[in-house]
Amino acid sequence: MSPSPNRIERTIHRFTEIVTTYNKSIILAVLLVTALLAVGLTQGAGQAQADTDEQIIEGTEVQEGLAYLEDNYETDGTNATTVSIYALDDEQSVLSRESLLNTLSYQQEISDSDAVAEVLEDDAFDGPPTAIGTELADEPNPDLQTQYEAIEEASDDELEAAIERTLGDGTFSQYYLPTEYTPGATESEGMRFTIEVDSEIEIGFGVESPHESVELLDETASEYENPSLVFLDGPETIAELNNDYLMDLVWLVVPLILLVLVVVLGFAYRDVTDVVIGLIGTTLALLWTFGLMGWLDIMNPDTAIIAPVLVAALSIDFGFHIFMRYREHRGPEEGIRSALARSTGAVAIAFVLVTVTAAVGFLSNLTNPVSVIRDVSIAITLGVLSALVIFTTIVPALKVSADGLWERFGFDRRGTPLGKGAYLKRVLGSSVTAAQRAGIVVIAIALIAGTAGGLLFFDLDREQFQESDIAEDPGWQSELPGPMAYQTHESDLANQFTYIDDQFQPDDQTVTEGGVGMTQILIYEEDVATEEAMQTLAAGHEAVDDADTDILASHGDGVPAQSPLTLIEDIAAQDDDVAEKFGQADTTGDEVPDSEIEPLLDAVSEAAPEESAMLLEKNGDSYESMVMVVPVTESMGSDRADELFGVAEEMDAVSDHTVTPVGAGTVNEVTLEEITDGIILTMLLAFAGVIFVLVLVYRFLRGTATLGAVTMVPIALTLGVVFAGMYALGEPITPLSALLVSILIGLGIDYNIHISDRFSQELRRTDDTVQALRETVTGTGGALLGSAVTSVSAFALIVVIPDAQLSSFGIVVALALGASFLMSVFVLPSLLYKWATYADRSPQTASAD
Repeated sequence: MSPSPNRIERTIHRFTEIVTTYNKSIILAVLLVTALLAVGLTQGAGQAQADTDEQIIEGTEVQEGLAYLEDNYETDGTNATTVSIYALDDEQSVLSRESLLNTLSYQQEISDSDAVAEVLEDDAFDGPPTAIGTELADEPNPDLQTQYEAIEEASDDELEAAIERTLGDGTFSQYYLPTEYTPGATESEGMRFTIEVDSEIEIGFGVESPHESVELLDETASEYENPSLVFLDGPETIAELNNDYLMDLVWLVVPLILLVLVVVLGFAYRDVTDVVIGLIGTTLALLWTFGLMGWLDIMNPDTAIIAPVLVAALSIDFGFHIFMRYREHRGPEEGIRSALARSTGAVAIAFVLVTVTAAVGFLSNLTNPVSVIRDVSIAITLGVLSALVIFTTIVPALKVSADGLWERFGFDRRGTPLGKGAYLKRVLGSSVTAAQRAGIVVIAIALIAGTAGGLLFFDLDREQFQESDIAEDPGWQSELPGPMAYQTHESDLANQFTYIDDQFQPDDQTVTEGGVGMTQILIYEEDVATEEAMQTLAAGHEAVDDADTDILASHGDGVPAQSPLTLIEDIAAQDDDVAEKFGQADTTGDEVPDSEIEPLLDAVSEAAPEESAMLLEKNGDSYESMVMVVPVTESMGSDRADELFGVAEEMDAVSDHTVTPVGAGTVNEVTLEEITDGIILTMLLAFAGVIFVLVLVYRFLRGTATLGAVTMVPIALTLGVVFAGMYALGEPITPLSALLVSILIGLGIDYNIHISDRFSQELRRTDDTVQALRETVTGTGGALLGSAVTSVSAFALIVVIPDAQLSSFGIVVALALGASFLMSVFVLPSLLYKWATYADRSPQTASAD
């Protein structure tokens, strides 16, 4: 056996002796570093980069369709930013005279402010008030005052007639009125109007310093009633709703988590001082994590939530191992410093291994195409490194100081490790008995369960995100006493947000224009001036009318999709030449051209060149593609993608062309599929990296490479069990799942390393495999039990939050940690027993501890 491992161990023990000997200096040094790192918290939070590398969907049908649209179709050419303001009133119609006048008053008020006036585009206002006022004014481009006076002075009959004429256009009303509105109706609970401002003005969630004009639009809108004016992206509006929601979540889950932590930690430690020191260490590790994220400019809402939660879980685990091993190691007459130096040194090697392997697992996500996941992975790695430093320096230093103080006052600071109690010792020790008597059976059951669960990965549902309605009553959470009761769903603002989300298109732009409110169904790769192409469009219109109106924006009798067919009908109603050619082309009378189609399309293109360029591609004398534009209500989600893919399939069934739906939903869906496939790559990279590190380190440190490979086996099985649990609970695969895989590997390996490293130490003390295993699972296994119960309880409580994304995250992480603990304490011992029985183990020199 090479002396190198002992030199490494002696170096670590010398370090821990310095920490415990010069404990006051260590405390001061760590606090000074903490103060320096904490300055990073003042650097300001960055915005989460939610973009995805475009190359991920390269070569897919949707990406090819998107590229084709960008290359061959014109957009509206505007560079202005469009602001949407919603007028809502559930007591009287927003199309009443009073509501229309109040809406125009708002437009006049903001126009009179210098901050808004300087960023307004020409003809900045659009929507029902503008259209109705213009209709009644009977002059081109009337100003706001003229529109106001025209509506104010019109008789009731004149106003109703103007509304019917103006809003009878389905194309106009589909965007500005809710989906429940029937074109031409004179009453509605809501409407939107738009304001175009300079394109450099940033609007929306996550904007750090909104322009003065944006703040003014928001503040002024909040002052109006009858109808209520809502600026959905207004900073004050978003802040108010987020504050209500976050405070509800904090009051709902934090008291429960704190209660569980106090109860579980109190039971596990049975010592207030150890609980306090452990929490101080966790707090410092979190401060280091936040500070490093701030200094490296990766602080954003995602990293600031996910990374600290996981760092806290790992810190609690480190604390258990420090304190429980100290209780095991301190002899009846031994002093605090020497016992703590030996116990800290004994677990420090495992801590280093955990840190390195966890970092490998998390950093495997640097291959992930979603940049926010890359940021979170870096943030978690920084947190793991912070926990390593904190729990090998200031935590043992504080322990020396605190225990020394208590013992000077006559209190005995010796304690019993968690796993050494009579009951837990029997329970944990049962895994050693099982390993000795039926190890092959235990291993076989674990392999079958893990493999079966792994196969279920391919049957898990795929979703882009899990949507929650904050205005929906979650049930029992709203009936809790006092401030713990969830109340956000009862606020007027939450109900307004939900109504807007359900009833209005996200925007009126296609994905090629940077919007998400329209999906373009592209028909191309053949001449489209054919009967078959026209029948394809007819099938598309029929399919969208039969589709789910909660997803597609329905108005009146159907979904007002636009296509060359609707363009032909609209132009024919206004142009006699087009009407004549349409009659000649439609020989069957079903309003679908079946002959002489190219001359008809030429006539339409000549009569309406701008509209035709949005729906038809003409190259030379031939028409090479055409587009059907479908309005949607849902801005994202797999349901939207499924619905549009379904429409395209019905069109494709009657077509010889390539039919491809291109929109935010379909682009995100194929992106999700590619990310899901990338999870497998992430797993392979993480496993390969972790196995390489474990094999190398165990060969160098413990003299056996195979122990590293054995240590990794339960992690693979844990993944399978977690996938089976997700399948049973109906939890879908989302882009976040790639990160969860790393969490399983990065944190799950923690439990296994502590068991296998402790076993190798015990095996060097005594060559009795059973005794070494029993000491391992009752000593280190007890610490793992306390850590697992604490962490699983905290994550499981996240389930009470009425937010699908957060509750799903809590369920999966709790499931992963629970499965990792069971595998490490009840399956790994059987693997280690067989390894010790059959492996070629060279004699080991006694450890320094």
